[in-house]
Amino acid sequence: MFSLSSSHTFLLYPKVCDMRKGFNGLCGIVTYELGRTAHSGEVFVFINRKNNRMKLLHWESGGFVLYYKRLEQGTFAKIKEGKVQISWSDLVLMVEGIQVLKSSRKRRFLL
Repeated sequence: MFSLSSSHTFLLYPKVCDMRKGFNGLCGIVTYELGRTAHSGEVFVFINRKNNRMKLLHWESGGFVLYYKRLEQGTFAKIKEGKVQISWSDLVLMVEGIQVLKSSRKRRFLL
């Protein structure tokens, strides 16, 4: 069951990833290159050089889950360079191929 939501923290690996890596290889990247704990419950996002394949590594109770998406056409929308932590909405937009070029948040009054 797909159990990811906006309540999770999503971390994008800033380099190109070899998509032949499985659970152990991706956990090694998380531990030694990102300096994080793979069992933390955070979701780690990896993208290949051609920008058409994505893997998400996530620890759920009982074990790791690996989500893998391969695009038949096109590429994933780009995320700002150097940005490691991304939001759920950024991830959804990236997977759906939507790239927001300019946006602004309007000021709202709290009552």
